[in-house]
Amino acid sequence: MSEPVRICVTTTSRTYDVLVGAGLLDELGRHLAAVLCPDVAFVVTDTNVGPLYLERACTSLREAGLKVASVTIPAGESHKNLSTYGSILSAMAEAHLTRSSLVVALGGGVVGDMAGFAAATYMRGIPVVQVPTTLLSMVDSSVGGKTAIDLSVGKNLVGAFLQPSLVVADVQTLSTLDPYVFADGMGEVVKHAVLADPTLFTSLEERPVTQDADEAYLCEVVATNVAIKRDVVATDEQERGLRQTLNLGHTIGHAIEAAGSYREGHGHCVAMGLCHIARAAERKGWAEPGLAQRVERCVALQELPIATDITPAEILGQAAHDKKRHGETINVVVPTRIGAVEMRTIDFEQFGELVELGCRPMQSEA
Repeated sequence: MSEPVRICVTTTSRTYDVLVGAGLLDELGRHLAAVLCPDVAFVVTDTNVGPLYLERACTSLREAGLKVASVTIPAGESHKNLSTYGSILSAMAEAHLTRSSLVVALGGGVVGDMAGFAAATYMRGIPVVQVPTTLLSMVDSSVGGKTAIDLSVGKNLVGAFLQPSLVVADVQTLSTLDPYVFADGMGEVVKHAVLADPTLFTSLEERPVTQDADEAYLCEVVATNVAIKRDVVATDEQERGLRQTLNLGHTIGHAIEAAGSYREGHGHCVAMGLCHIARAAERKGWAEPGLAQRVERCVALQELPIATDITPAEILGQAAHDKKRHGETINVVVPTRIGAVEMRTIDFEQFGELVELGCRPMQSEA
């Protein structure tokens, strides 16, 4: 087995490695033991991932000499709530976890967010190791320390920052994903490319990422995206400035997600939000001509949607609860060209204009 790609993430609160490779799940215990010596490794997974990978993960941890306990939560965004969070905390207490224990988040973004938040708040904070099993969680949510749960009125409204002590991304787990779930991760990949990497964007145009891509290419794509996020997080850990640019496509995307009762995946909604804001920016004269159509084409090549049936009024209603809203203004990340964005603070009336402008696909104007 070849050595994994190792990306070092340095923040004000912690420095840690992100390991990207093939077959890493069976090496989880060895890599974890090289960083930490917990009294208990408590694995949090869900009903989708558990049957596939829980036993392998636990076996690897035990072979490294660790005591292991686990809990399996219901799968899906609809369970990312206070009730499930409470059940995780109760299971942690029943397993007699101490401040010398750690949490292993084995799963996609929902598991990573919930397990991370439980770790951040149990006994005022214990370490967490992220083991993402979806493309979306590998390239986005497992890196950067954001943890959260949803409330009925909005997504990720309760949370904390807790940088992981280690991230282990085994690209072989991507082979068992539903094709829709795999494609969901590409929403964040395209977003990162538009945000900061014209070379990656061109690669996605020329060679769309598919589930049957060779492991070397998958490792390259994941590692490139982790490095992009690493560079932003290292500069702005607490999302007070530059890190807000990672919300490109999210203000509208989150609103689409919530208005649709989370029936569409997060990455699909980010893709729609990205196309939406690109169209609005170009029609406002804020972006270079041709940007929106290029973004639309790249998104479509990754088998993601470029527009939504959610009405502008519904989008505005959901955006009113967005964390990026401040009184009567809201922060919006606007793409200006491939690889460059700008932050704009606008009032809600102006935001409504952007929502209206972005509704119609540019392809319909060709």
